[in-house]
Amino acid sequence: MNPPVGIAVAQFAPTADRAANRETIAGLARRAAARGAAVALFPEYSSYFTDPFDDSLALNAEPLEGEFVGSLAGLADELGILVVAGLTERASDGERVRNTVVAVDGSGIRAVYRKQHLYDAFGQRESDWVEAGTLEPPQTFDVGGLRFGLMTCYDLRFPEAARVLADAGADVALVPAEWVRGPLKEHHWRTLLTARAIENTMYVAAADHPPTLGVGHSTVVDPQGVAIAAVGTATDVAVAWADRDAIDNVRRVNPALQLRRYRVVPR
Repeated sequence: MNPPVGIAVAQFAPTADRAANRETIAGLARRAAARGAAVALFPEYSSYFTDPFDDSLALNAEPLEGEFVGSLAGLADELGILVVAGLTERASDGERVRNTVVAVDGSGIRAVYRKQHLYDAFGQRESDWVEAGTLEPPQTFDVGGLRFGLMTCYDLRFPEAARVLADAGADVALVPAEWVRGPLKEHHWRTLLTARAIENTMYVAAADHPPTLGVGHSTVVDPQGVAIAAVGTATDVAVAWADRDAIDNVRRVNPALQLRRYRVVPR
């Protein structure tokens, strides 16, 4: 049997300074590795972020072959870990961007996910600036005998997004986020992370921006819905251990994925 896999949620507030963001990520990744993590998860828009969005978003977008992903690969190679982070990716039209998540190890990109549900809610319109990802089968990757899948922030409000990961065999859902503060938003954050874990009998790890813009509380939730590691509102790293036996035990007692009578289909 494989030993438990250390998963780090790294919480920080990305800025409009791309070099500073890379430097912060490097420091937090080293902290995660020192604490035993094999996978380090960073927030949405880790490469570049400005609030409110403006034309600088597209000007600072990068290709997958660019400096940001290259720096993640260098870190992953140096530390012997896999790094997952949100990237402001250059889009095809040169005006909008893609809200992309990359999973990178020392050999390069292991998986790419482009946010499918854009945040056109709570008075925001992400679609004015961001091109939605196409509906594609999940790209998953394995670390230490566990299968990982990717989703992003607002996707949490759509149970189907996590369910398709479960259908693809995922044991862990990784969720980079910028969960904007507002009335009851901390409650929504915790509730939705817990629900996605319980209903899919999987681990859910989510990394957010801290206040004042995000809610913070980056968290790892186990397959029974218990938060087993979390960061409060600081810039920091928390590490939890994902255990194959724990997943198998929960799925044996609660075989909900086997007993369900509906499947998810694109619309």
